[in-house]
Amino acid sequence: MISYKKYNILGIAAGLCMSITSCSEMYNLPEDKDFISENLNYSDKILETRLGRTTVINRLNADNSTLPIKFEIINPRFGDGKAVTDFLQVFPTYEWIAEYDGKETSLQDIESKRRLVDKPIFEVDSGGRFIMHPSATAERITPRPVDTILKTQDIRFFDLKLTNSGGIRYIKDFQLIPWRELPYEPSSDINPYTGGVAPDPNAPNDPRKRAYILPNISNITGERTNVLLVNNNLKKDVVVYIRPFEGGNGNKLRFKFLNKDSLAINPVEFNETRWDQLVHGFNKEMTSQYVQYDVAYPIPLSSIRTDYAQGDRANVVFQYSRIGWGGVRTVSTFSLAFKIFRKGDWEIVFHFKNDNPKFDND
Repeated sequence: MISYKKYNILGIAAGLCMSITSCSEMYNLPEDKDFISENLNYSDKILETRLGRTTVINRLNADNSTLPIKFEIINPRFGDGKAVTDFLQVFPTYEWIAEYDGKETSLQDIESKRRLVDKPIFEVDSGGRFIMHPSATAERITPRPVDTILKTQDIRFFDLKLTNSGGIRYIKDFQLIPWRELPYEPSSDINPYTGGVAPDPNAPNDPRKRAYILPNISNITGERTNVLLVNNNLKKDVVVYIRPFEGGNGNKLRFKFLNKDSLAINPVEFNETRWDQLVHGFNKEMTSQYVQYDVAYPIPLSSIRTDYAQGDRANVVFQYSRIGWGGVRTVSTFSLAFKIFRKGDWEIVFHFKNDNPKFDND
């Protein structure tokens, strides 16, 4: 009896399957297709990216279209109609193959979690996001002109072809307007058009003056004036230079400190600094002139929060203490939140321009 029911059920199931198949064939029903909306579009088709770094722009309004959609850049051209392919060149760029968490204990540990892959300098991914990769340098793509006047013939245009089983859509006349690369941030000391030194915002026509990067400072007493140092729009007691240096291995990061006479301050004077937790670096080297680490670039490596970075910037804090008036121990601090995009040997220099920090006890 049990055996009979078993085979009876199987027979019914098979019959249903045959019926379904025969119904589809009998009535010639169409296959299910994806939906692609007539209103699928982008909120803004002017893409102003910065060369030399990863930039992700997500402005797609899919209007309930079925994903995934195949995106293809077509008809790349300048505004005067001349063909252009420089931004579609393929070069190696890093991609993570394991999660970076800031707990890595060596450069080898970091490098084992990423690899170089060949990708176009500029591409659109399967989600419709536009991505400019760090391989986009000024040597490979000419940035927008030095002056502020942008001519049509200087703009790269392209169209986008979007496809799924529901059909094809074309979105025309995207504009790609890359800015000159800035190898680090803050970059207030760089003219974004020329790449040269930025003028003093308070005296833009005075060639003797320039703009600076300003660190945060707190409770630093001047050695000569015996008053607190300040950084503001009018007075800049401590400024920062971020610059390459020669003699490294391409993976160095160095911190230097200069007094008002541009002479090196021994880093040991900053006696409350946590040197071993300053940056995600290795093989610390401390001399009377600087403190140096082996690091992986870019800095920070990721936008996740780690012991060395808050959000998308690394953060370094230098401190020292001394006995002030009344026998009270005071702690003085200066800090900088920064990024460095270009691999190399870099030094970050803190220059006490107008007065030296006071280290002696009162």
